[in-house]
Amino acid sequence: MLRLGIDIDGTVTDPQTFLPYLNHSFKKSLTYQDLTQYDLTKIYNITDADFWSWMDEFEPIIYKEAPLALHAKEVLDEWKDTHQLMFISARRKHLIEITNQWFKDKDLFYHHIELIGSHDKLAAVKENNISIFFEDKHDNACMINEEHGIPVILFNTPYNQDPVPKGVIRVNDWREAKNWVQQWTEIKI
Repeated sequence: MLRLGIDIDGTVTDPQTFLPYLNHSFKKSLTYQDLTQYDLTKIYNITDADFWSWMDEFEPIIYKEAPLALHAKEVLDEWKDTHQLMFISARRKHLIEITNQWFKDKDLFYHHIELIGSHDKLAAVKENNISIFFEDKHDNACMINEEHGIPVILFNTPYNQDPVPKGVIRVNDWREAKNWVQQWTEIKI
């Protein structure tokens, strides 16, 4: 049984989730393809203070309404009896009730949910003895792979297109992730 470390936002949720809220609030009409970097303050030309003020207001709404990523539920449902599903997110800890309710509303099974309040997931990966990690943030994927020597599945987005080390595997959706995990598991046996 593998212990799968899974990011939530942009990985289990659709990576375009924030876009309509940002465009509405900051009076822009950017497309998903315009999100060429993870730092939204640079894309929307706003200050960190403005961004975090906006997050304080909209984060709970966005997380409550976030749609699932393509094929996420299908694949995670297949894995729930054969692997440990360990969700490790940079979401701030005060959002745990909203997060738990979202999982319930989406009928999405989990063994563990951990909101660490920061993008530094290295300690959580180690503490949870993760076998494979699933991520959308480029530098997280690279750091987890390099620090812990585990494969990291990186879901392709416009904002994570920098080169990756060999142990970071790009996929376009959860079915591709499932196929990679299946092949990797067969090789390991």
